[in-house]
Amino acid sequence: MKNFVEELRWRGMLHDMMPGTEEQLNKEMTTAYLGIDPTADSLHIGHLCGIMMLRHLQRCGHKPIALLGGATGMIGDPSGKSAERNLLTPEILEHNVKCIREQLEHFLDFNGNEPNAAELVNNYEWMKDYTFIDFARNIGKLITVNYMMAKDSVKKRFNGEFSQGMSFTEFTYQLLQGYDFAYLNEHKNCKLQMGGSDQWGNITTGTELIKKMTGNEAFALTCPLITKADGGKFGKTESGNVWLSKKYTSPYKFYQFWLNVSDDDAKKYIRIFTALDQETILALEAEHDQAPHLRVLQKRLAEEVTVMVHSREDYDAAVAASNILFGNATADALHQLDEETLLQVFEGVPQFEISLEELKNGINPLDLLAVNTQIFASKGEARKMLTANGFSMNKEKLTDVNTPINADALLNGKYILFQKGKKNYYLVIAK
Repeated sequence: MKNFVEELRWRGMLHDMMPGTEEQLNKEMTTAYLGIDPTADSLHIGHLCGIMMLRHLQRCGHKPIALLGGATGMIGDPSGKSAERNLLTPEILEHNVKCIREQLEHFLDFNGNEPNAAELVNNYEWMKDYTFIDFARNIGKLITVNYMMAKDSVKKRFNGEFSQGMSFTEFTYQLLQGYDFAYLNEHKNCKLQMGGSDQWGNITTGTELIKKMTGNEAFALTCPLITKADGGKFGKTESGNVWLSKKYTSPYKFYQFWLNVSDDDAKKYIRIFTALDQETILALEAEHDQAPHLRVLQKRLAEEVTVMVHSREDYDAAVAASNILFGNATADALHQLDEETLLQVFEGVPQFEISLEELKNGINPLDLLAVNTQIFASKGEARKMLTANGFSMNKEKLTDVNTPINADALLNGKYILFQKGKKNYYLVIAK
């Protein structure tokens, strides 16, 4: 077995742990769990640090359990939240759990033949028949309100400048999460709970509950909350979360997110979000520092994470799409783009609409470029650039100023891409 704590430590993924945690992990194969509330039908990259903790745990010879909060998801964890969350229906939660289960199989080995095979559990299974009276008698009496009120996640909600307090529903969350740990400790011999640093209060409530119920050993370990070097929120873009599902974030946009992180963030993220070893990462950093403009770290980070989350094929397609905008891609590569990726690649470039019927009959290039659209201010300017070999249509040089352009030029039956010089793109949409 590899030293799991040391693995987290050099990767910058260790925030805090209870005394004895490292000794336990070095002593024997240890079962550990991490909880995920299924508030959507896809994970996003904010979940990736926790998932990578489970992945590293398994690679170090220990047994990971991913707990989906089918029950606790009906309540909502108040940790790090300034307001009450909307409660989800059982039907939505069931759908979300199913989708997340499929995503987790990309990261963990659930092969049942290995002693440290990953397991997936849903706390709804053991909570659905637990009555309120039984929970109050058996669990509620073991933890004092004073103990629960002392947790940072609770105090912040009560003492915040714009605090609206906290409902009893949310207040009970730490007890429910604590009971999850106690249940897994009893039924799965799970001795460790992991999570983000904002989960410390909930996790230690679990260790306290286990001590009161059975006297068994239990441990806690947290990772830092991931931030950006500029202080911005990690994983957020102008269009919202960066999701692991293609349905919400395409592989191209996913790849672009990692490719465009800053140098400082790339050095941090390549440790956290890849399985590359320390020697490889140090070598990549040295290479990057020699020529930062080549963005060696960002390119390798984007490759590793895109292949891990999606596939090698999706990564190759994302690189090909990027090369169309930033590299020397061929016309063939452009023609292979699907409509969604085409629009994402050229998001933000000037767009012009023309008549599809008129295009079917053929439009003179100079008219199309200076009359039907305003790519050029005049036909004379257009003629000058075309004859000077400085203009392209769909990644092929356009020099003929007399032959009409017709519907055969359309990409996906709808678009024509023009390029003036090296960097100026224009997307013409036929409607």
